Order: sequence, then structure tokens, then C-alpha cells
Amino acid sequence: MNLVLGLGLFLAGLLAVKGLLQVRDPLEMYDSPSKVQKWRGKKEARELARHNMQFGFKLLQKLARNTPRQNIFLSPLSISTAFSMLSLGAQNSTLEEIKEGFNFKEMEDRDLHTGFHYILQKFNQRTQDVDLDLGNALFMDQKLRPQQRFLKLTKSVYDADLVRTNFQDFENAQRDINRYISQKTHNRINNLVKNIDPGTVMLLANYVYFRGRWQHEFDPKQTKEEDFFVEEGKTVKVPMMFKGGMYDMAYDKELSCTILEMPYRGNITATFVLPDRGKLEQVEQGLQADIFAKWKSLLSKRVVDVWVPRFHISGTYNMKKVLSHLGISKIFEEHGDLKRISSHRSLKVGEAVHKAELKMDEKGSEGAAGSGAQTLPMETPRKMKIDRPFLMMIYERFMPSMIFLARIYDPSGK
Repeated sequence: MNLVLGLGLFLAGLLAVKGLLQVRDPLEMYDSPSKVQKWRGKKEARELARHNMQFGFKLLQKLARNTPRQNIFLSPLSISTAFSMLSLGAQNSTLEEIKEGFNFKEMEDRDLHTGFHYILQKFNQRTQDVDLDLGNALFMDQKLRPQQRFLKLTKSVYDADLVRTNFQDFENAQRDINRYISQKTHNRINNLVKNIDPGTVMLLANYVYFRGRWQHEFDPKQTKEEDFFVEEGKTVKVPMMFKGGMYDMAYDKELSCTILEMPYRGNITATFVLPDRGKLEQVEQGLQADIFAKWKSLLSKRVVDVWVPRFHISGTYNMKKVLSHLGISKIFEEHGDLKRISSHRSLKVGEAVHKAELKMDEKGSEGAAGSGAQTLPMETPRKMKIDRPFLMMIYERFMPSMIFLARIYDPSGK
């Protein structure tokens, strides 16, 4: 009998603008406070961030080709974290397929998990201005007897919660899982799990929640309803926010797009990419992992008048279908090798769901107090009016690691 390993990936991004390890590797290495271990973790996290960025662009490009006139919002980091954790239980060709599809092939398994461990430790922060929460959970049937090493690694490396669940009682299991997800995402994601396939013995969940305040907030009194040019001959009305300030800005001649960085308080930044008219597809297909390094060399501080639409969008993705287009399929099939989760069961991934939500407004977070005025030099401001389809990336500056990636085709959500 082939039992189903139900894998649920879920994400709530609130911007109210928030290889298997070697057996000889000691588990304790991930809790080591030594300077050497921290240095290594930071080094591997930087390398991992570059690979994850390439995966995110590859995923965006695939979705953009399949749905050229739709909004796209996802978290490459959330998806990669969940499947990297799952790879702890995979082996042979199933493991190799995951590493190939997620751009992890060039990294040793130990380095890969060390990098994710460092990211999970560093990213989780909660202050008055920033709330960033990245976490994992394993809902496991009470009758399943998993490998102890798999459980220890998911806890020590990924800090995953283990929640014993009675999957024979589908109704209660579904309610308990949705309640957990809702609580972890501050009630932003509700009723994500709508069906649990018969035979499910385990459900893996990953979540990202982000709430952040702009370093310099928009004045709501300056927001006006204006036209957004979705495509030639078609416009929609959107509330257009306005802010004059000092921002890093550049123009990429090769991709034909303008780049503007707008920082949140803390170490998170939003990058807006506005393609020239008719160049959206060219920009999307030209994104590469080294793009941030290129843009950093072009960016300079400018006085800029910025118009950005206020919007609230969400998207749900069947990752089983999406990842199959990237060559990841064995993990969803009966002959996939997940023996390192349980050697007594034939397991497969039955479901992979990724849900994302993006809310961007004047303050950057609900109920945030207004910030002080910004002193600007006396110079004629550049203008950047985001009134046509654009790309947006939310990333952590120091690695840099991309947390969210968006293509906003129609900010009205219609």
C-alpha cells in the first residue's frame, strides 16, 4: 500500500507597507556558539541566498509565461526552505532532483542545511518596526514511526514544530492544522487546507510572515485615485500614493527598466523595477542571480518624486504542478525515495500548496505612527511614476536574500 505524504506549503506575507547531512556530522554543530561556526553559517547563507534568488527568478519566469496577464506574488525563500527540510528525508535520484530543481546542486548537503539554519536564526525578529517570522511545522500521524535522525535534524536545523495528528479523523485534523496556520500567520491565512487526501500520514508546512514600516512613510492625504495602464488601451483606477524623498535609483540600459529602492526600518528593503513601456517580458526573462550586484553598481542617491499604487493582492499556487515544469516530479510519485523519513512506509508528496498575500499602503504597517519629515537637498527631483505593470522584490540587505518576489500586473486585483 502506498501512503501519501501530504506536503502543505503556506505563506502569509503581510506588507502593510511585513543533500542529506553526512552521518558523521554532529547534530550539535547547529547549536554551536563558536565564532567559526557563525562565520561558516554566514558564508553558506550568502551562497544559498544567491542560489535561492536564481530559483525565484526561474519560478517567476515560468509563471509569467503561463499567466502573462496576472499578478504573481510568492516567497522563493519559503518554498525553498520547506523543500530543503524535506530533502533531509530524501535520497538517491529523488534528492538529486530536488537539488537540481532548486539550484542547490552546486552546494554540499551539509553547507546547504547550515545556510538555512543561519537564515532561520537571523531572520526571525520582532521589534516595534519589524515583525519577520519564518518557521516550519511537521504534522505527523500518530501511527507513523519516522526515523529519529530525520526528526532530530528537522528540529535542530530547521527548528520545526512536531505536531502529532490523527489523520484518520480528517475533519478534526484539518481544523487543527488550519488553526495552527492561522495563529502563526496572525490570522492572515485561514482555511488553507481544504482537503486532506485519504492515506495522508504527514503534512509539512512552512510559513513566512512579514510586517514592516517604511523608513519614510507616505502621507495618506497625498494619495489620489489615478489611472494605472494595465496594457495598451486598458486602464484601471487605483489609489496612487505619493512621496518625495532621497532614494537609491538607477536605469538599466540592457534590461530597459528603472530601479528604485525603498527601505523599511531595519534591514529589509523593497526594490521596485519599472520596465519601459512594452518591455515587461524582456525584463522578466532577463533576471539573473547576479542582478542585485549589477544594480548596486548602478544605484545612486537621488531626490525622487515617487508615485506607487496602494494595493492588496493574494495568490495561491499548486506547487506540485508548477515544480513539475521545473523537473521536480519524483517526490510526488510512488517511486520517489523518501526512505530517510520512514524506512517502513512508501511515501510520496500528496499536496504542495503555496499561498501568499501582499498588502502595501502608506504606513507600511497597520496602526503605525507617522514618521518625521525628511530633509532633502536643493535639486530638481527625478520622477518615477509606477503606473504600469512592474516587478517588486522584498529582500534582506546584508546577504542579500530575497524573501518575496512579485509581478504586479493589475494592482486593482480585478
